[in-house]
Amino acid sequence: MNIAVIGSGGREHTLAWKISQSPLCDQLYVLPGNAGTASFAQNVTISTSDFDEVGQFMLDKTIDLVIIGPEAPLVEGIRDHFRTNPELNRIQFVGPDMQGATLEGSKDFAKKFMQKFNIPTAGFKTFTIDNLSEAIEYIQSKEPPIVLKADGLAAGKGVLICKSIEEAISSIESMLVNNMFGKASEKVVIEDFLEGIEVSVFILTDGNDYVLFPEAKDYKRIGDNDEGPNTGGMGSVSPVNFADKIFMDKVEERIIKPTVKGLKEEGIDYKGFIFLGLINIKGDPFVIEYNVRMGDPESQVVIPRIENDFVSLLSATARGTLGKEKIAFSQDTAVTVVMASAGYPGSYKKGKLMTGFEKVNNALVFHAGTKLNDEGGIVTNGGRVLAVTGKGSNLREAIKTAYENVNKITWEGVQFRNDIGQDLLKLEK
Repeated sequence: MNIAVIGSGGREHTLAWKISQSPLCDQLYVLPGNAGTASFAQNVTISTSDFDEVGQFMLDKTIDLVIIGPEAPLVEGIRDHFRTNPELNRIQFVGPDMQGATLEGSKDFAKKFMQKFNIPTAGFKTFTIDNLSEAIEYIQSKEPPIVLKADGLAAGKGVLICKSIEEAISSIESMLVNNMFGKASEKVVIEDFLEGIEVSVFILTDGNDYVLFPEAKDYKRIGDNDEGPNTGGMGSVSPVNFADKIFMDKVEERIIKPTVKGLKEEGIDYKGFIFLGLINIKGDPFVIEYNVRMGDPESQVVIPRIENDFVSLLSATARGTLGKEKIAFSQDTAVTVVMASAGYPGSYKKGKLMTGFEKVNNALVFHAGTKLNDEGGIVTNGGRVLAVTGKGSNLREAIKTAYENVNKITWEGVQFRNDIGQDLLKLEK
């Protein structure tokens, strides 16, 4: 099969890496890819928001299977573009249509979907600038902390946890009146704050059946001990020791099965990944958010544990035959540590030359914000630059392997957390 992966980050490198190992894969293209994907696939510099150009490329290269990595093209309707074009419609496609992608594209839609299908989540109400005074009254009736969420996509920055009534009122005015997150905050969801420990759960579904991937825990804050501003994720661990069989059975019965059934009842032909951002509250799972793609950096610990032919799973998803597939994954533990540019998640410089890749041993290095310079060297090209994944028979061993290899790669201003997985080690004692 000729296969194309759309995206340029660590998630897409991981997906492409796994796909490249399948005997079913003939030619592999990544649009636009990065310095890591260039080592085993053909990178294609193309505007992934220009669906006509993307579609023409698929026809020119006789692509058989397309996998969409990031959420934006899905929310913007790339699958719909393929399905309404008779020539493109023959291509197997992994990723939901625009209606399905609204699960991530609109927090209000997702909350109402959960409410309709009795999926456990925090209490909420949604407001616009037209009912700002009601929003303020609602905030005043609540006990802080209070969660404010921009309805639309805000590059992972649209969630505010306000520690006081005053902060929440000031924040919702900034969001609705001053367009704090642009169009994304024209509508704001006010949510009750849930206290617990978070876990990421992933499924691949063809709209009828699903396979459940290994769970993961990610680390959002830039600094050790969860200090500093939020990022896109500074590391992850899989499996998660507090997500035992009893908890995961609850996740399947209370959340996954009602979600897949609900999408079908809504007439949404959903073929793709669903990422369930969950919180464990005294052993019970609640949904914080849905995403309509794999996580990053969770992909970098989840996908290396999957033992299936990944192309078989993806093709079965696109063809609607996933019920015939069985998921298999290793019992090893995987830990990934994200290496980032100086200044991230604020402003940062690009183009820093990276060294030490040849010293890496017994670990996986997934590229995110990288590119090749004119001399063929690998340079930084983003905030989150690399994810280094170590595996081991237990958590301590995986942490050791990951950090041994992190310390072999360097560039000017590199930063990373030193405590990925340490909280889970404490739970083992």
